[in-house]
Amino acid sequence: MTLQDRRRIATGLAEGLGYGEIARGLGRPTSTVTREIGRNGGPSGYRAERAQHATAQRSRRSRTAPVPRRTVPVAISRDRNPAAVGEFADQLAELLVHVGMPRMAARVLGCLYVTDEGSLTSGDLVQRLQVSPAAVSKAIGYLEGQALVHRERDDRQRRERYVIGADIWYRALLASAERNAMLAGITSHGAELLGPTTPAGARMDDASALLERIGQDIVRSVRQWYEERDPVPS
Repeated sequence: MTLQDRRRIATGLAEGLGYGEIARGLGRPTSTVTREIGRNGGPSGYRAERAQHATAQRSRRSRTAPVPRRTVPVAISRDRNPAAVGEFADQLAELLVHVGMPRMAARVLGCLYVTDEGSLTSGDLVQRLQVSPAAVSKAIGYLEGQALVHRERDDRQRRERYVIGADIWYRALLASAERNAMLAGITSHGAELLGPTTPAGARMDDASALLERIGQDIVRSVRQWYEERDPVPS
């Protein structure tokens, strides 16, 4: 995305345009605009030049920054009850399944979440969950797609580690906002196709407006929460 694109986004936000309208003006997917705004100040704090600079920094950092070696063993602290911690991880997984996450992905996420280090290898997960490497790989693929987990290369052990960061819910909620934006875009297209004055078109138009508003509110609320607590993750 160019600086000129970012200036047009900033102008659109200042004029009160929705993400879908801005995206159509740029000829880009609504999800791209949603991600761009969410990562660079949200609808109220977006600045084109600052977003351009931040993107350049992130790109440079991703090319040059080495992955830190992890030397702390992944284990439950001795002052905790391993059985109770395991039971809690199972309860968390069951809740995640209840709200729609695939069971194996929920089990992997629950297992990762209760480790102090927030990371495990495929072998660790296979051993702890008593499942196949293929099952772990499929679950990790799903969690990566939801921005809940990322991979880091552990050169010390010559293998990959699957990691959840301190900003896991920040990433997850931004991914949710992006999905809302995509739904808003398709329902907006449906409204245009069906005709906004028809019952079906009006239904689509209402859905599009609601989904876009919810996505914007999610981005705004999440960023405000992090700004009040800690620096917003880049």
